[in-house]
Amino acid sequence: MSKFIQKNDQFEVSFNPQSKRLLNVNLSKSVVESFLKRIREEGIGVQRLEYTPYERQVIASYLDEAAGHDFGNMLREIVNDRETGGFTAGLEGVTEDTDEYVIFSTAIAHLVGISNFDSMTGKYYARFTVKDTDNSDSYLRQAYRLFTLHTDGTFVNEPTDWLLMMKMVEENAVGGESRLLHLDDWSELDKFHKSSLGEHKFQYIAPPSKNVQEIVFRKLFFLKNNRPCICFIDQFAYPETIEEAKFLKALSQSLESDKSVIELELPVGNLVVLNNEFWMHGRAAFEKNPNLNRELLRQRGRFYE
Repeated sequence: MSKFIQKNDQFEVSFNPQSKRLLNVNLSKSVVESFLKRIREEGIGVQRLEYTPYERQVIASYLDEAAGHDFGNMLREIVNDRETGGFTAGLEGVTEDTDEYVIFSTAIAHLVGISNFDSMTGKYYARFTVKDTDNSDSYLRQAYRLFTLHTDGTFVNEPTDWLLMMKMVEENAVGGESRLLHLDDWSELDKFHKSSLGEHKFQYIAPPSKNVQEIVFRKLFFLKNNRPCICFIDQFAYPETIEEAKFLKALSQSLESDKSVIELELPVGNLVVLNNEFWMHGRAAFEKNPNLNRELLRQRGRFYE
């Protein structure tokens, strides 16, 4: 039984039916309506959030006030809690305006922490589509490939403590579920964590689309609160020996085949927030469809000091 499970007039926190780790945070429609009404009355749009960083925290306070019951502190505690470390939330069908999706996700993100600059888009968030055809230089937009389990922020020097992903649009899509794995549920964690290469600093180089030129060296595993955390993505790791390459391939294959991987069902207008240090995420392949159209939003960042 999680200490976060509760129900009041403003929101309910329950276990996600697909995972013993993830929690569902279901806000009442009245809370979402109250939050959006205040945003509309003040004329706060997406551009204002992009241009004026403090407005992101101001609207987070509006959502916190609407929900009450120490809502923001609870979200931070969930994402920092090793036994959970993740939750889903949504707008409960109150709006289908994707700009308001951005606003809501920004409020949730800034109750958890501060969003990092996203070099791919030049904003504090990224919106990107997955369609039938693609000519990008990574698996992010390639619909019919498995997007392997990884953590974000491997190829930048700033901390990436948490990750938010929101489903904005979905048409003609079968498959493509978010694949998630909590590190403590990975059956071969000790085998790889305790290996001689477990704490090796691997080199990461981003492809051109990421708009990041620096070369970064990061430890594969590191300890936080005396528990192992991970920093890994197979696409951008550049090992220096054959031994290192074989080790990383074996690690990735072990992650992908683990029985504890879940494929999360996430409706349009809903988001998931994960601790990026001990949750890994990826995406299942879509079924072929020439009219496939999915748009996602991403925010990622650091915890408050």
